Amino acid sequence: MILRLSTAAERGVVAVIAVVCAAFLAFFSIRNAVAGYFASEQTLIGLNRATRLEPSSAENWFALGRYWQYNFENLDLDRAVAAYRKSLSIDPTSADTWLDLGTAYEALGDVSSARAAFVSAKRVYPLSAQVAWSYGNFLLRQGELDAAFSEMHSAVAADPRRGAEAFSRSMRVDPDLDKILSRVIPPSRDVYLDIIRGLADDGQTTDALRVWNRLVALHPQLQLRRLPSLIEALRRKQLIPEASRVWQQAASLSGFADLSQPLGSVLWDGGFESGETGLSYTWVFSPNAHGVQIRQDCQEKHSGSCSLRISFDGQSNLNFTDVCHIVPVQPSTTYNFSAWVHSRALSTDQGAHFVLRGFSQANSVVTSDVQGSFDWRQIGTQWTAGPGVQEALVCLARSPSEQPDNKIRGTLWVDDVALVPASPGSPKP
Repeated sequence: MILRLSTAAERGVVAVIAVVCAAFLAFFSIRNAVAGYFASEQTLIGLNRATRLEPSSAENWFALGRYWQYNFENLDLDRAVAAYRKSLSIDPTSADTWLDLGTAYEALGDVSSARAAFVSAKRVYPLSAQVAWSYGNFLLRQGELDAAFSEMHSAVAADPRRGAEAFSRSMRVDPDLDKILSRVIPPSRDVYLDIIRGLADDGQTTDALRVWNRLVALHPQLQLRRLPSLIEALRRKQLIPEASRVWQQAASLSGFADLSQPLGSVLWDGGFESGETGLSYTWVFSPNAHGVQIRQDCQEKHSGSCSLRISFDGQSNLNFTDVCHIVPVQPSTTYNFSAWVHSRALSTDQGAHFVLRGFSQANSVVTSDVQGSFDWRQIGTQWTAGPGVQEALVCLARSPSEQPDNKIRGTLWVDDVALVPASPGSPKP
């Protein structure tokens, strides 16, 4: 609609009204801006000024309450409660304000009022992970475990990142692990993995294994790199059979169920198919160690999809032991070791070979040296784990030549590495 004004007086009245409205809006805008500025300072003077300038702002009263509650140099819980209640009189739908009010009441020893505040927070925001978490922790402190566990379960279901802490807090009041896993922790892969990592880091391997068994029963998809903490914790405690079992299960759940070939080999991924390196029971090497290029090669292989290519640049007389694999073994057991190798122009008087030894076992065995150029052929040896030896170290190595100028050059491929328990009377490779 177009307003048509025929006289100067009418136009003057409209102009005055417009000026008054503009001044009114400007006043409140400036006042709001000034109040926001003082509130942002987060000081007592600033927050008090903000509440005086804008007494109808629930946010300002909430901020003032948090100052009195959480500024430990100027703590005053009674004033915090008063500020929270003023905020809630303006906006009773703020779950955060109800939660802080409940915490303040509990600190004052008024459990009944604290409970009412937490229940109000639950009523205004029933799906909030923070509300369920805060209320659940309140119930834990009151010893009301059934209700507490239910709230903690809701919190973790809404926010799985809280799982490990929920597990830890619940175990402090009720150390029944199966009960906590059933009633507090949703059956979630990521939550279980976080709990396993925390238990493993604390050295609680027995409980970590129990949680792991629950996880395996879910048949989740995994990534091998999510498990090193548990396996390494088991290895530190010399629980090698358990570490080996967890590794094999994790490998299967990661899609690598059939990489221990040939059948019976205890060395994992002897064919270099997975692309995984640097983990507990994988190959360990640096792609560029001492000028040696080490790569997975899926063009040249003996079988399967890939092999490992090691290229020496001819610049140094290397003492090389940079491709290794830790292997779980049985004590006092004889194994047949074998590997398929292929070389091109590997020129040196000291060739490459494999070395096998047991952890805590001084003596080692070596295969024959590889030199020159030849197509794929198998090399091997027999090795016996000493009493008490539960892990073997298998390394591709090259000893330095006694002639300093005899530098190693050329390329070596390795594939189908295996360590298989020898049957009685089986011939040495």
